[in-house]
Amino acid sequence: MEAININGNENHKLKDETVIKRILAGEKELYEILVRRNNQKLYRIIRGYLKSEAEIEDVMQNSYIKAYTKLHQFKMKSQFSTWLIRIAINEALAELKKKGKILHLNNYNKNSDSDFVLELPDHKQFNPQEKMAQKEAKQLLENAIDHLELKYRTVYIMKEVEEMSLKEIAISLDISLANVKIRLHRSKEMLKDILYNLSNTKDIFEFGFIRCDRITNNVMKSILS
Repeated sequence: MEAININGNENHKLKDETVIKRILAGEKELYEILVRRNNQKLYRIIRGYLKSEAEIEDVMQNSYIKAYTKLHQFKMKSQFSTWLIRIAINEALAELKKKGKILHLNNYNKNSDSDFVLELPDHKQFNPQEKMAQKEAKQLLENAIDHLELKYRTVYIMKEVEEMSLKEIAISLDISLANVKIRLHRSKEMLKDILYNLSNTKDIFEFGFIRCDRITNNVMKSILS
């Protein structure tokens, strides 16, 4: 069987399905590929539920380990990331439940029909002053998203930040497609007044290299030990 350098560019060419099959065949070390591919997305989505960075990282790590132990149950009928997100959301909800927080995730406003979209020019073209303004706008957007109700915040991050499809979101949250659309519209409506001229920038809630390495190393150490 062909050897793979985990840190090499060739791992980007492998489909998740191929990686999973090889992991199940005994190449445990390849699980690192799946962890690194999903770290940023998982962090952003869990952050929609939890604010403590330590709790977020604990949930991420637990989710990866649980996904690994149940990997044989993954039927490959959906994307691995969608399956992983379902596990992570359940872990995050369990964490909230331990704190005694009651969630009403299925309540929504049926009268919301806003199609507001946040846009800004390409930040790569900004001069230093504009980059500073972009940084401030990014922080303002993050703060505004944090103030959304959980059910709206989660859908907004999944769709507008992670660019997941509506179908993927519906599967991940176990709600109807119509409900996803309503929550998305409502979240944009709630952000509209503060962020009318600001961007839905893709680099918010970043999970940087050092933290990515730490989570990945912890997960792999647990799996390979």
